[in-house]
Amino acid sequence: MTLLAIERMKLFTTRSPWWCMFAALLLTVGLGVLYAATAPAEFTVVGATQSGGQLGMMVIMVLAALAVTTEYRFGTIKATFQAVPNRTAVMLAKSGVVAALAFVIGEIAAFLAWGVSYLITGGETLVLDAGHEWRNVAGLGLVYAGAALYALAVGMLVRQSAGAISLVIVWALLVESLVGLLPRVGDDIFDWMPFAAANQFLQGGAPQTPMTSQMPEAPIGPWASLVYFLAVGVALLVIALITVRKRDA
Repeated sequence: MTLLAIERMKLFTTRSPWWCMFAALLLTVGLGVLYAATAPAEFTVVGATQSGGQLGMMVIMVLAALAVTTEYRFGTIKATFQAVPNRTAVMLAKSGVVAALAFVIGEIAAFLAWGVSYLITGGETLVLDAGHEWRNVAGLGLVYAGAALYALAVGMLVRQSAGAISLVIVWALLVESLVGLLPRVGDDIFDWMPFAAANQFLQGGAPQTPMTSQMPEAPIGPWASLVYFLAVGVALLVIALITVRKRDA
């Protein structure tokens, strides 16, 4: 509990997490509401209210990466490890605090985006009355928490802010899409990319709409996709924790 409290205080006593939280909320809510309010009626579904979710996730990953790399940048991680020699416990506490914060931000942003869109459009299509619609909205917090684990792990491995942020953003936004362009095997590999699995969790299982009719069928179901997404993130985090223990701070 003491470690969790310390990591919470370290996170909230700097400006960058506050700016990241505000930016994530603004992007997720603002873009979702804008799309839902301006899209044609056939595109105005619950999933459309979460159109800003991906950009919001990018900001959450920036927040998570900075939570680790800033300590290495200013050398405060050395004092932390001297006070608490158990490096694994320190990093697990940091990961727990950041992932919990990411989950809360994701839930708040998702339900705000849906609620404001519902008030603006007044459409019955935005009523949460099916399982996939609840997953579209309530699932965003789980994806944000998982994405934070990826960024935390990369931050521990790279230990440099610009490098860690570049890696996680380029991977999520560009690399996975480029994988899908590979001849013959691209689509099969893309189906097992972690952030593609996260998107399948949020969007999969819904009735076909003009917006989703061109999406290929995923090899596993939505909840299995979430488990896979989180499992890969946890595995990457374990590798990062082992690396932190073996090398100098």
